Amino acid sequence: MTERGPVGRAVPDGAARVGPRHVACVMDGNGRWAQRRSLPRTAGHRAAESAIIDVIEAARGAGVEWLSLYAFSTENWNRPGAEVEFLMGLVRRVVRKHAPLLFARGIRCRFLGVSDPRIPRELAQDFGDLAAVTAENRGMTLTVAFDHGGRRDIVEAARSLIRSGTAADEVTEQLFAGHLPFPDTPDVDLVIRTSGEQRISNFMLWQVAYAEWVFPDVLWPDFRAADFLACLHTFGHRDRRFGGVPARTNGDPS
Repeated sequence: MTERGPVGRAVPDGAARVGPRHVACVMDGNGRWAQRRSLPRTAGHRAAESAIIDVIEAARGAGVEWLSLYAFSTENWNRPGAEVEFLMGLVRRVVRKHAPLLFARGIRCRFLGVSDPRIPRELAQDFGDLAAVTAENRGMTLTVAFDHGGRRDIVEAARSLIRSGTAADEVTEQLFAGHLPFPDTPDVDLVIRTSGEQRISNFMLWQVAYAEWVFPDVLWPDFRAADFLACLHTFGHRDRRFGGVPARTNGDPS
């Protein structure tokens, strides 16, 4: 027996007891981490690097096939210019530093967004180089959402459909999803948002439609492999019905 998940994907019975295929993380709490230590916000962003590498390694070791990290949103451009400039430099350093590790681990890297002309040319080039050099890797796929907005992705998909000349009555969920960035990306099974905040924040809005959410209180710079695995454990105890009802068991009323 199977039940149908979003966009018609077959979901085997007992799927709630299986580890997530696609995990997405909203890496929240860097500023508060720094504030609690009377440090500038930039110190929190710098401290986030260790958490990122720990989570990548933990996800890979746990058999997660797709990992998406929310690094910079379209709304983050509204932050103070000095902080944005620092983030651009920091991200470039992290990408260049860890590119050999990602390649050696067989991880395919993608960057979701990266369309704003304010992104430094050198950083955009580094993103493109890392995506190209890891494109043939067949291990876990790591998607870094940078200059990303879920609403923008949906609008761009709609524009693409219109440009293709698709008639309104021909539009289906599957067809629409095929016009989103990286259409081979599976739906998100689990979203982890650190720091206890409980918001979507315009993150992969189409892909998280049926995701389970976990909101650990730990701030992102303190988030480690054990915390990530605890979230996977929580996911394993969720009953994912995708709008249906649980399968009948012996003794259940008809």
